[in-house]
Amino acid sequence: MATLASVHSRADQAWEAVIATDLAPLLADLRAEQADLRAVVEPAEIDQPTPAAGWSIRDAISHLVGTDVEATLAARDPDAFVAKLPSVGADIDGFVTDQLSARRDLPKFDLIAQWQQGFESMVEAVGSAEPSAKLPWYGPPMSPASFVTARIMEYWAHGQDIVDALGIARPGTDRLRHICHLGVRTRGFAYANRGLPAPTEPVAVRLTSPKGQTWSYGDPDAADQVSGPALDFCLLVTQRRHRDDTALVARGASAQEWLSIAQCFAGPPGAGRPPR
Repeated sequence: MATLASVHSRADQAWEAVIATDLAPLLADLRAEQADLRAVVEPAEIDQPTPAAGWSIRDAISHLVGTDVEATLAARDPDAFVAKLPSVGADIDGFVTDQLSARRDLPKFDLIAQWQQGFESMVEAVGSAEPSAKLPWYGPPMSPASFVTARIMEYWAHGQDIVDALGIARPGTDRLRHICHLGVRTRGFAYANRGLPAPTEPVAVRLTSPKGQTWSYGDPDAADQVSGPALDFCLLVTQRRHRDDTALVARGASAQEWLSIAQCFAGPPGAGRPPR
């Protein structure tokens, strides 16, 4: 994926080096993200709507189940996954709809059991991949570390739709760092995805973690800056909140422009959410 056109801080470079060579902490965070979401879903009425237009809680889980199946295939049989890409790309909406309709009539706990089984298979498959491998996906191929980071983001983002549907306040955790990392690194992708020229001005990012730490990205002396809560940055780059509903502060035209189109997930440009 495209990278921020600037130099990461030394602390962030060290963190990147750790996650690039050791999947265990990443997989542990993915497991924790899935377990937290499952604990929310198990007592819930899953056929109620979420803020994602036309999607119920059941649909959000069905999508995660379906993409876990695809992730397992990408890790275990990359050639077979790549062979499917042209047909999926030709009708991405139909592909996603099929994921949902295939599970729409399952009893809730059958769906949850299928979800857990598929999740465990995906974790095992990706965890067994060579660290230097490039796993195919719906976008540029990724290292196993980047692949797991993307799954954490996907779980967290659809989990946000679910807790919003249920009216549950979900506290932030340090797992947000993975999503912040991905949000920064996909700045160029957000432009390319909309057919816009690649940005040339560096943007420094300074975020406050749920525990009050500072997560910094980019040259701190850059003229353009983004700052604010890490949670709000994650909500914005996953397009789960409108910019006006966050406490993010952007200084400079390039920073302002980026936040207006930020998108850290693969697929066509998202419409985002209206202001609350």
